[in-house]
Amino acid sequence: MSRRREAIRKAVAREAAWLLYTGQAHEYKMAKEIAAETLGARILPSNLEVALELDELADELEGPERAERLIAMRREALEVMRVLRPFWPRLVGSVWRGIAHRGSDIDIEVFCDKPEEVFEALREAGFTIRRQEVVEKQEVGQLVICHHIYLALPSGREAEVIVRPEVMRGVARRCEIFGDVVRGLSIEELEALLKEDPLRKFLPR
Repeated sequence: MSRRREAIRKAVAREAAWLLYTGQAHEYKMAKEIAAETLGARILPSNLEVALELDELADELEGPERAERLIAMRREALEVMRVLRPFWPRLVGSVWRGIAHRGSDIDIEVFCDKPEEVFEALREAGFTIRRQEVVEKQEVGQLVICHHIYLALPSGREAEVIVRPEVMRGVARRCEIFGDVVRGLSIEELEALLKEDPLRKFLPR
């Protein structure tokens, strides 16, 4: 790749990252297209390139408080996951990756064929459910129906609990942004991480 093309890709990735960070775009595809049009470029970076620029941008703008927030969010995630222990909870998303920024929420996957059982467990634990929705999506060659439950946490942050069918537990799927397998963290893995390396990032090498 020529230096000029590389510079253009980086500029588009940076602009797309800014759009995502400021909430002017919510999807990577849209952010890249708007960024390219704004800069008059025909070159689109990969989602991974945009994600890495977004991570750098958040570091520059948020300073030391970003690290403190990540640890706090991982601890909050652990509290929710302990309540959901019967449903094999797994921390995923930007808080798992270690790249959460000021506008990020906490993403937790659980596996259960009866979403109402997850609702009940959260209610009994005193969590406030803001809203819920059902999402249908093609994954690993099949249509998967997931229930998304959005929680208001005491800190003012939001957690999204994704209830996936039990048959999907253990099924490997690739991340649309990073291209690697979504592994996430179990309760025990998150507990160990918070003790040993609370700021660790999980990014493809």
